[in-house]
Amino acid sequence: MHGACRKVFGLAGLLICASFSTAPADEAGVSFWLPGQYAAFAAQPGTPGLSFETAFYHATASAQRNATFDRDGHIQVGVNSPSDFVMLTPTYAFDTKILGGQPAFGMTALVGRNVTSVAATLTGPEGGTLSGSRSDRVIGFGDLYPSATLKWNQDVHNFMVYATAGIPVGAYNTERLAALGLGHWSVDGGVGYTYYNEKAGVEFSTVAGLTYNFINPYTQYRSGSDFHLDSSFSPYVSERMHIGAVGYLYAQVSGDSGPGAMLGNFKSRVAGAGPQIGFFLPMGDREGYLNLRAYYEFAAEHRLEGWNMFVTFSVEPPEQRSSLLAARR
Repeated sequence: MHGACRKVFGLAGLLICASFSTAPADEAGVSFWLPGQYAAFAAQPGTPGLSFETAFYHATASAQRNATFDRDGHIQVGVNSPSDFVMLTPTYAFDTKILGGQPAFGMTALVGRNVTSVAATLTGPEGGTLSGSRSDRVIGFGDLYPSATLKWNQDVHNFMVYATAGIPVGAYNTERLAALGLGHWSVDGGVGYTYYNEKAGVEFSTVAGLTYNFINPYTQYRSGSDFHLDSSFSPYVSERMHIGAVGYLYAQVSGDSGPGAMLGNFKSRVAGAGPQIGFFLPMGDREGYLNLRAYYEFAAEHRLEGWNMFVTFSVEPPEQRSSLLAARR
């Protein structure tokens, strides 16, 4: 009887912990940085004024179901967490230069849904097993993400430095599996480069950055610091269309910590690659840009993985034609 009780309480504890911090590194397997958010023309200065970008993001994500961790016996955890987000980002680019570069400030707001399910099996010392599962769904608003960039152009070379942060105001509750917020503050900064050769009709962009996560006051869990690299390569097939490839690399450089990090110094990593296509669309006195890209993830460790896609549409300020299109003429 007492042995059975220990198994029941062990399974209950496993399901609670698995919901937030067990199998994957980064709390709940979710990082502040969304891999793949930088792609074509990342470091290209924009037209001065107010621009708007709308991005739809879909991801299928799950942890390896055969991942095994010791917790009073052999524990197997399965996590599935598909998500759909719409991100709205108004950005104002200034005409006045700072250190020769163009400054811009933006704010990203997120709305969407997240469905998370957890399945777990606890095997006791005598071979007895208990299984259980939980699932949850949330629809609402996510955290806010202010950002600042400074971009330079030198002929075919473009350079960027950026800084961004996560303000934890999104849907988040420690008693629920699903969430649209992280529950903690984060800051991130890095550098980017875009090469665009008009005569060759080739674009290449890459952005590298580091994330620092503050401790989650609700769970006393601090996700480790992260390194991320987003890249894009896209030859032009016409004046208004390019087709190419995208990829990213994400890896924790320091492990998770804090009293809530029950499994200790976990570190996660994942890579992704796939196709992209982009279109420049005339819109009266404005210029629109539509980009579709998808990533297949691989080489994941202590991290949810699957495939994801972005559909982004941006509109530049009026009066001037797109700086990207003008550069090709």
